[in-house]
Amino acid sequence: MATDDRGESLAEVGEFTVIERLVAGRRQPDAVTLGPGDDAAVLRSSDGQTVVSTDMLVAGRHFRLDWSTPHDVGRKSIAQNAADIEAMGARATGFVVAFGAPADTPAAQALALADGMWHEAAALGAGIIGGDLVSAPLWVISVTALGDLDGRHPVRRSGARPGDTVAVIGELGRSAAGYALWDNWVDGFDELRRRHLVPEPPYGQGRAAADAGATAMTDVSDGLVADLAHIADGSGVGIGLRTEALSADRDALAAAAAAVGADPMAWILGGGEDHALVATFPGAPPTGWTPIGRVLDGPPRVLVDDAAWQGNPGWQSFD
Repeated sequence: MATDDRGESLAEVGEFTVIERLVAGRRQPDAVTLGPGDDAAVLRSSDGQTVVSTDMLVAGRHFRLDWSTPHDVGRKSIAQNAADIEAMGARATGFVVAFGAPADTPAAQALALADGMWHEAAALGAGIIGGDLVSAPLWVISVTALGDLDGRHPVRRSGARPGDTVAVIGELGRSAAGYALWDNWVDGFDELRRRHLVPEPPYGQGRAAADAGATAMTDVSDGLVADLAHIADGSGVGIGLRTEALSADRDALAAAAAAVGADPMAWILGGGEDHALVATFPGAPPTGWTPIGRVLDGPPRVLVDDAAWQGNPGWQSFD
């Protein structure tokens, strides 16, 4: 990230002036009846239920400012939280953001971060409805996402039943591939490198899955096997995956895997951070979803081609 022209720092501009710049000229969606500027925001919910999720990103752990621009980080912070709302069968309506950064951080970088957040939120028809700004030793971003079920029942992890079809929508292994390319200083593969910086959740497909009768659903944030294990544990079932059903992802990653000496299937099954959606259905999945396995009788476990997965177990927060 270029820092030659640092401009005014957060300390020089001051907290409230920065906040005024962050919210100036932003247009809130109709669901927001009171946006930033008071002690709290007010968000309309169509059926009296609000879906809430929160997540944090820490510089050096969840993003690198020598790889990502602040705009990229802003987009990523919204996308990964919006995917959690999608996974419940809801639509994201608003985001509350807290941002901590060193006092000498250029104010322009905070504005670029906010621009990225608004870019991603606008794609969902949502807004940034409030937040906080504090001094911190490094960049820390905490996002709370709010969503509306529009009268649907939430799709939980605990509803999968033996015989259900396991299906996925969204591309798998891209973020892990991009990370490996960045980490190994491999040029080219621009789209994969980009997908590590900014994920592309399949917006709207959580609601499509709910309307199609999905019995359980989650987003692929920790890794496909790891996240399906959450469904298996919550539902008391086994899950059997077939790698042949993931051949399109494997083929798309083959050249990048060869460039860094990796197994593309390890990225697909254990990589995480793609924020695709995986769900179980009692019948055929909706159009666009790819069947990749079946729900089995318990005990809870995930099998890959009838065997326990011996690869990367997925993201671990405290490793």
